[in-house]
Amino acid sequence: MFYVFNVVFPVFALILIGYVCGRAGKLGESASVELNRFVVWLALPAQLFNFASSSSWQTLWRPGFIAAFLLSCLAVFILVLAMSWIRSRDLAAASFSGLSASYSNTGYMGIPLCVLALGQDGLAPAIISTFIVFVMFAIATVFIELGILSHKNPHEIFWSVLKSLCTNPLLIAPVVGLLWSATNLVLYEPLAQVLAFLAAAATPCALVSIGLFLMQKEKSASQQAWGISFAKLIIQPLLAWLLAGPILELPSLWVNAVVILAALPTGTGPFMLAQYYNADGRIISRVVLITTLGSLLTLSLFLWWSKGV
Repeated sequence: MFYVFNVVFPVFALILIGYVCGRAGKLGESASVELNRFVVWLALPAQLFNFASSSSWQTLWRPGFIAAFLLSCLAVFILVLAMSWIRSRDLAAASFSGLSASYSNTGYMGIPLCVLALGQDGLAPAIISTFIVFVMFAIATVFIELGILSHKNPHEIFWSVLKSLCTNPLLIAPVVGLLWSATNLVLYEPLAQVLAFLAAAATPCALVSIGLFLMQKEKSASQQAWGISFAKLIIQPLLAWLLAGPILELPSLWVNAVVILAALPTGTGPFMLAQYYNADGRIISRVVLITTLGSLLTLSLFLWWSKGV
């Protein structure tokens, strides 16, 4: 449990720092807005590019694991999206809820946890899962655009969605990174250093910004956040285990990895996407906090159980 706590604690601490600074008046609404813009347009794209450009296609091709993790993500995304849409009839808002329930914090927490729990062999599934959440990001973007543009003609929606996908920095960066990786070229060192500086700022700035958003109280948002968090921490890892173990019969290392990665808390990606579309981020910020704290218990229980099997 202690090494799970050691990975979770910095996430919670940065959210708390943002919350306290907001409460104390040291960081206000304008700080939150500008932090979000910095993360969306500079820091997070740099982080995504660096991660993608350092990965090879050969490392990523594990069909069984990809199927188990991707299908568990898609199932939870569709389930939560459908339930949210039935309640609100707002496809864009429902898409944010679906993404929040299926978007694991694979980069910041998944990689160190898998390595700690499974050794160096755990690095490969963690890297693969990070690219799968990019896919979920793209799928959610399509649904969000469909919701925003529902009043337009089909051909207008198609071109608008395509334009959004091709201009969204959070989607462009990993694609460009993968293309760069395929060239086997070495990035100019000073430019690589600039990207490294920007990438290092992405996670802390995003988490502090979430802390600022948590100051905004709304009862309905909190109630909905608990339901989304349950889907993320309980339903998704159960589906992932069912697919990877009894159905696909993957080796135990990959079954354990897919459950760990599916049981991770929600990452900051959905929150950043909401800010990109100027959408309400209060529910997502609560989901990040609830799942981050909840994963300390759920992940610890799974790791304790898996060690005894």
